[in-house]
Amino acid sequence: MKKAEGSLRIAIVGMGPRGLGALEALRALRCEGDAPIRVDVFDPFPASGAGPNFDPDESQLCLLNIPHRDISIRPPEYSRIGSFANWLPHDPDPDAFPARADLGRYLEDRYEDLRGQETYRLTRHACRVDALKRDGDGWLLQVSDQWHGPYDEVLLTLGQPKVCPDDQLAEWQQHADGSRGVLAQAYPAARLAEAAAEWSGKSIAIRGMGLSAFDVLRVLTCAQGGRFENGRYIPSGREPERIYPFSLDGKPPFPKPATQEIDERFTPTEAETNAFTDAMPKAAEADVTTAKLLINTAITPVALRVLSEHGAEASADRVLDWLETEWDQPGAQEEDGPLDTLLSGMALAEAKAPPTIGYTVGQLWRKWQDQIRAGYNPAKTPPDTAKALLGFDEGLKRYSYGPPLSASRELRALIEAGLVDLALATDPEIETVSDGWALSKGYASATVGVMVDAVLPSPDLGAVRTPLVSQLLEEGPLTPLAEGLSADTAADGRIIDTQGQPAHGLCLLGRLALGSVVAADSLHDCFGEASRRWARGVLDRQTSHP
Repeated sequence: MKKAEGSLRIAIVGMGPRGLGALEALRALRCEGDAPIRVDVFDPFPASGAGPNFDPDESQLCLLNIPHRDISIRPPEYSRIGSFANWLPHDPDPDAFPARADLGRYLEDRYEDLRGQETYRLTRHACRVDALKRDGDGWLLQVSDQWHGPYDEVLLTLGQPKVCPDDQLAEWQQHADGSRGVLAQAYPAARLAEAAAEWSGKSIAIRGMGLSAFDVLRVLTCAQGGRFENGRYIPSGREPERIYPFSLDGKPPFPKPATQEIDERFTPTEAETNAFTDAMPKAAEADVTTAKLLINTAITPVALRVLSEHGAEASADRVLDWLETEWDQPGAQEEDGPLDTLLSGMALAEAKAPPTIGYTVGQLWRKWQDQIRAGYNPAKTPPDTAKALLGFDEGLKRYSYGPPLSASRELRALIEAGLVDLALATDPEIETVSDGWALSKGYASATVGVMVDAVLPSPDLGAVRTPLVSQLLEEGPLTPLAEGLSADTAADGRIIDTQGQPAHGLCLLGRLALGSVVAADSLHDCFGEASRRWARGVLDRQTSHP
C-alpha cells in the first residue's frame, strides 16, 4: 500500500485522557503556518478524551481522589476551553472531590475543541485495532479485514486493557457460571447499580479495599435510595443485609488532608524540593542500594521537620527505620486493625492527631509526583532499581492516592449502621459453596451470594488479552523491561525491541509502560511531560526524515 502524499500522518490507538494529552501537546509545539497533521483516532469507546475511567455516563457517585484545589490539568494557551473549575456551571468547593463523570464531560469538550483546530485533520474510527505491521517507512493498522494507513507515527495509549483473570478470579468466574453465586465487576458502576437493585437483603463481599471499594459501597447504598445525613446513614430498606469488604492486609487507605490549610502543613520548601529534584534522577539510574539511600536522604529531613512542627515525636533514626521497612515490607510498620486504621486515618486527615511518619512521607510523596516523574521517566533505569522504586511508589499509594475524608466518614457510618462488617477484612479464607462463597477468619464467618471484584489488575503484559498487544508481544517489537514489569520504552515513548533498539515511529504511553515510567496512573501524568516528550520526538523525526 503506497503512502499518500501530503502532511504528517498519525494514528492514535486509544483516545482517553492520555491520547487527548498527547494531541494537545503536539498542537502546542506546532508552528503557525505548518501543514495540517492528519490524525486517525481508533477507539470503540464513544466518549473521546474521557475514556472509560471518566465515562460521562458513569454514576455521579463515583468520585475522583483529587480535590478541586489540586486539579491542575489546564488546557494549552490556544484552547478555547478554560480550566475545569471555570468550565463548571458553578463555583466548586476547593476541598470537594468532583464526580469522575463531570471531569469526563470536560475532557470531551477539550477533544471537541481540538477537532476545531486548523492544526489537525482529525478522523475518528469507532473500532478496535487488531494488528499492526510495518509498511516501508510507515505502519499499517488492521481493523477486522481492512488495513488503514500507512502512518508515519503510531501512538498506543491503551489505558488498562482487558487481562486474563488471576487464578482466584478465574476460579470464581467458573464457579459463578455453575452455582447460585453472582460475580460482579465494580465498573461500570451504573451497571452495578442496576444489578444491585436485585440484591436487597443479601450478603455481599467486596474483593479489594482500595479506592474502587468506596465507589462500590455508594452503589450498594446511596444508589439504592439510602443517604448520609449528619454523620449517619439513613437506609432505604433496599440495601444488602451485610457487606464484607476484604483485602490482603484488610486496611482501608488513608484519606487525604481535609482542607487546604491542613494540606499545606505537608508542603515542602523550595530548597527541600530542589534537593529531592536533584536526588530523583540519580536514584533512577543507580543500583538499588544507592537509589534507596538517595531517596531516604532526601525525604528524611523534610519529614522530620514536618513532624516536629506539628507536635509529633520523631527522630531521624525513626524516620529512616520507617523508610527502610517501607522499601522491603510496605505497610508492615502499621499494626492497627481495619477499624482502628480507618479511625486513625480520619484523625490524621482532620489534624485531630499529630501526623505519623507514614502519613507525612505519603503526603510528601504525593506533592513530589511531578518531580518523581521528571526524574524517573526520561532515565534508563536498571530493572532491579525499577522494581524497587515502583514497589515503593505502589506501597505509598495508601497515603498518596487516598480517598476524600468524606468517603472514610461514609464507611464509618455504614459500619455504625450495621451494614458493613470488617470482621473478615484481613485476608479471609474463602471457599466456593453452592450459594456463593463462604468467608472465614478466626471465629468470624459468613456466606455471601454476591462477590464484587474491585481490584485493579496489574499491567502485566503477558496477561493482556487485547489482540494488538498479544500480536506485538509474539511478533515484536513489544517486550517487557524485565520480568514483572511492563513495556520497555524510550523517554519519548518509542517501544524498545528485543534487540534494544527503538522502533521508528511506534510509541506507547501510559500504564502498560510501568517500569520504564513511574506514577502513570495519575490523571495529571496524561497532560504532563511524557506527552510533551512524545510530541517533540514526533516533530524531530519529521524534521530529520522529511
